[in-house]
Amino acid sequence: MTITNLNWLPVLNKDHHKQIVVEALRHRVKADVLTLYAFVLMPNHFHAIWQIHDHVKKEDFMRDLLKFTARSILNFMRMHEDPMLNSLLVNAADRKYQVWERNSLGFDIYSHRVFVQKLDYIHWNPLQPRWNLCSQPEEYYYSSALFYETGGKEGGFDMLTHFRD
Repeated sequence: MTITNLNWLPVLNKDHHKQIVVEALRHRVKADVLTLYAFVLMPNHFHAIWQIHDHVKKEDFMRDLLKFTARSILNFMRMHEDPMLNSLLVNAADRKYQVWERNSLGFDIYSHRVFVQKLDYIHWNPLQPRWNLCSQPEEYYYSSALFYETGGKEGGFDMLTHFRD
């Protein structure tokens, strides 16, 4: 799954905004809504490999996740008078501000080879020349790379499940 910020704005540039997404994912794992295998939070989008559990409708899951994180990020921006808030103004019929693009990109992973390909893409994303956020995947905090590098022993993200488990 790839979820982007409105107009590719760097809403997730701030660690507090990234932490809102992390906590939202952690909550949904603990609530037995999904299994999270991998993720990376970039300045203007995030990628995740997850399995939404059978008793949960995908549309409901996406709506609730994006609505909760958007409201939390917007509240934080208001409290801190973040100038980027004005860039998120849309004055739509159902909302005044919008954090996420409406069309998330997602598809089913149908083989081990494709899973590993997507996992590598996620973990190497922070090293792309356009971002240059670290020199090795496991150095970037808001990623599951360290979790996989250490066999699940480190990384600080207790909501992750190793894909081999």
